[in-house]
Amino acid sequence: MHIKSKTYNGTLYVMLCGELDEYSATHTRLTLDETFAGRGFKQVIIDLSELDFMDSTGIGVLIGRYKKMKEKNIPIYIANPSTHAEKIFKMTGLYDIMPKIV
Repeated sequence: MHIKSKTYNGTLYVMLCGELDEYSATHTRLTLDETFAGRGFKQVIIDLSELDFMDSTGIGVLIGRYKKMKEKNIPIYIANPSTHAEKIFKMTGLYDIMPKIV
């Protein structure tokens, strides 16, 4: 798993690249927590265009980050979901808490 991030105009952009599963979950969780601890952003957009695979552990990582940002009243949006990610987000109802943006 490779994670890229940048802040621009009050938005934190995060790109997840690779596989988000039980093997990469700890690294992903720690990296996202460190990234989300920064200041100067009012919303988060997670780009999933390069996410090749995600299992239930990966879903848990994203839900956990959602809960942390919700405590700060910072919304998380999903952009460019891969075909695999799109299917998972629709099946699990994750778009109800992290809406897809175009």
